[in-house]
Amino acid sequence: MTVAELKVLLKEAGLPVSGKKAELIARLSDAGEAPAEEEVITEEEAATEEEAVVDEDENWDDEEDWDDEVSEVHVAKQKPVLDDATKAALALRAEQKKATPSFRRTEWFRYKRLSRSGWRAPHGMDNKQRKNLKYRSSLVRVGHGKVSAAHGLHPSGFREIMVQNSGDLEAIDPETEAARVGGTVGGRKREHIYSRADELGIRVLNRRRDV
Repeated sequence: MTVAELKVLLKEAGLPVSGKKAELIARLSDAGEAPAEEEVITEEEAATEEEAVVDEDENWDDEEDWDDEVSEVHVAKQKPVLDDATKAALALRAEQKKATPSFRRTEWFRYKRLSRSGWRAPHGMDNKQRKNLKYRSSLVRVGHGKVSAAHGLHPSGFREIMVQNSGDLEAIDPETEAARVGGTVGGRKREHIYSRADELGIRVLNRRRDV
């Protein structure tokens, strides 16, 4: 069973879901709810089931539209273990972000080539934005900074740890830290990182769907 399936069983039993895969299995076994072994189906039973499915397919109406896609079970993303002070800091940072203006360079609206660029500080002697006139956009200032207690934290509350290989995952605390795979890591190494992260119960913030 995967870590996600084990966590679902732990949630149903009202047990904590943090820890590595071996710890989750041990916790389930201690509670007397160890995952059941899969039933072995013989060839005769499988053939009988296939015949029953074929009979049902023949009775279907061709004019009706059938959805062949199997809906996947949604598994909630892992959440960090935070104290009350950190939760309050994250909530305050979210409110501060809503009130933060969008910083644009001088005359970004006049030229198309400037509309796609980010912030540039104005330096002209008569620059209206540098003079902070009301009809120009806001300047970047220290007063727009966010609460310091939430600096470096992901919006989910995890502290991001850059990972380049599966060995870097061993030093991560799954309760407070999450992994972010480097942009230059290839697909094959990403597969190893994802599988190892699932075994250790570590959340990967930039997991790709095509890997």
